[in-house]
Amino acid sequence: MSTWATVFLGIIAMATLVTAILQVVLLVAAAQLVRRVGRFIDIIEEDVRPIIANVSSIARDASRVASLAAAQVERADQALSNTVHRVEELLAHVQGLVANTLRDGNTLMMGIRAVMAAIRAFQGRRRRRGEDDDALFI
Repeated sequence: MSTWATVFLGIIAMATLVTAILQVVLLVAAAQLVRRVGRFIDIIEEDVRPIIANVSSIARDASRVASLAAAQVERADQALSNTVHRVEELLAHVQGLVANTLRDGNTLMMGIRAVMAAIRAFQGRRRRRGEDDDALFI
């Protein structure tokens, strides 16, 4: 073989060796990078896990509060409905009492008027008789 061929063959061997060494260095660096990224993800998961637990707890509490609020609104609606029904019954009863009282009062007033009319009629007859007696007296 010629000297030039040996030199080029040596250069090719050295380039291949350098490439192999660079690839090993890159693989080691990539492995370190993967480990660092894995640790970073573990740290993030540890930090995020309590936040997720808190959010889950808040969601459960919000759901409980919503169900309690719905139950309270239902109770308030039922109480208001009962109150309205009772007020309507009370107003109907008061209206009946007032109407009966007015009817009774009207009946009483008509009776008093009848008595007064009878008294006036009786007094009117007495006066006429007195006037008739006076006319006969002369």
